[in-house]
Amino acid sequence: MTVGSTIDSPIGWGICSTGKIATGFARNLAGVPGARIAGVSSRAVETAAAFAREHGDGSTRSYDSVEELAADPAVDVVYVASPHSLHPTHARAAIEAGKAVLCEKPLTLNARQAQELVDLARERGVFFMEAMWMACNPVVRELLSQLATGRFGTPRQVRADLGFRVDRPATDRLLAPELGGGALLDMGIYPLTFAHLVLGAAETLTATGDLSDTGIDLDVAIAGRYPGGAVAALSASITSALSTTATIATTEGLLSLPRQFHHPTYVDWEPTDGQPERIEAPGLIGSGLGNEAAEVQRCLSEGLLESPLVPHAQTLTLMRQLDSIRAQIGLVYPGDDPAG
Repeated sequence: MTVGSTIDSPIGWGICSTGKIATGFARNLAGVPGARIAGVSSRAVETAAAFAREHGDGSTRSYDSVEELAADPAVDVVYVASPHSLHPTHARAAIEAGKAVLCEKPLTLNARQAQELVDLARERGVFFMEAMWMACNPVVRELLSQLATGRFGTPRQVRADLGFRVDRPATDRLLAPELGGGALLDMGIYPLTFAHLVLGAAETLTATGDLSDTGIDLDVAIAGRYPGGAVAALSASITSALSTTATIATTEGLLSLPRQFHHPTYVDWEPTDGQPERIEAPGLIGSGLGNEAAEVQRCLSEGLLESPLVPHAQTLTLMRQLDSIRAQIGLVYPGDDPAG
């Protein structure tokens, strides 16, 4: 929908793709006030219809293309949940149809593609947001708010990792080069974003990694320097079970995020002097995917082009970081121009 226009509740969501993340999003959307699934698209309309029957209502429509989905007048927002390499095509189709877009992370394969989508959304006057649910998580928001007050001291070191062993067929999305498979785009985006949220934009990032015979990245380790001399150690893997935790070491103590740090339900604070404390926050919707949907709806109700929680500048900064890391470890996808 274009800026300045209004929509009556409930807001109609169109879901592009029917994979695991789309399923999780649909289940979370059931807990978002004023939201309904108006349409679903998949390469096979039968798959879309089955998804619509399970997660929609009796009026949810099914399509075999995102173009048809975006043309549906009942659809106000298109959620793009397809593989990374398809994001530019699917998001562009929705934007050109004048629909607001929530696009899965990372936004595209490279910064050039991401900039083109942001420019197009601004040109068409439609809302556009990367689906970085971590930034919309109420516990993360509370943590960042309290960090900003200085009550935990000054952050000096961030450590974060995310990874697990992927034992799937070579055609699986996570292993397929043509779909943007590998550890960095799926897992590495979270540690990078977490460090950015806590420390600001990185001044330098130095990466090393191991590539498979097919050219995807299996393991990546990143060392970063941030404003004020703060540093970060970040890693991602599809070969091994990493801790999936994060810590923030400050001048006054240690903040620890538990397993699955990218959608936490609490943070533990251990001051150098004083009593330990657990930081929690109300408002979690489902697993947290519902919070990003609620943020989109809030922004639409206020006529915003972008979310202050996941602004375009932040998304583009992180896409440029991914490009730099890819260049350092030699990660190139078929048909992709990471330098462009």
